Amino acid sequence: MNKAVFLDRDGILNRERDAYTWKLEDFEILPDVIPALKILKQKGYKLIVITNQGGISKGLFDHADVETVHGYLRTKLSEAGIELEEIYYCFHHPVTGNCICRKPDSLLVEKSIARFNIDVNVSYFIGDKERDILAGEKVGVKGILIEQNTSLLEAIKQVI
Repeated sequence: MNKAVFLDRDGILNRERDAYTWKLEDFEILPDVIPALKILKQKGYKLIVITNQGGISKGLFDHADVETVHGYLRTKLSEAGIELEEIYYCFHHPVTGNCICRKPDSLLVEKSIARFNIDVNVSYFIGDKERDILAGEKVGVKGILIEQNTSLLEAIKQVI
């Protein structure tokens, strides 16, 4: 079995702007992300991003916009020698309908656990909102709640 760190996107990997982030010009990877992810990879953790992108169902942007931003993120991380196992996103929003993949529900975490053979007892979910922590805890993954736009290096001290 594998161990993993599940990561929220906005506020953890990139700057939270208190608005939807779907344009490359608004997407800023936070300063400590690359060194923190390198450490986690060196320690043998699989890295999986789980993010809510409800602006899609509200018609503010589309899947292609999200995929462009995620492609950019993957490229920048890859240039630093970091590969993400996957980026899962829920495109639903409670205003437009219900689903079980939107955090705080856990479907996307569950899919990751099955696909990558994750041991929940040695895995973590780092997020900046209670819904991130709840999504992990529903399936037995320990949550680490941090302030948005803060150092991921500080957060991973609870992991390593």
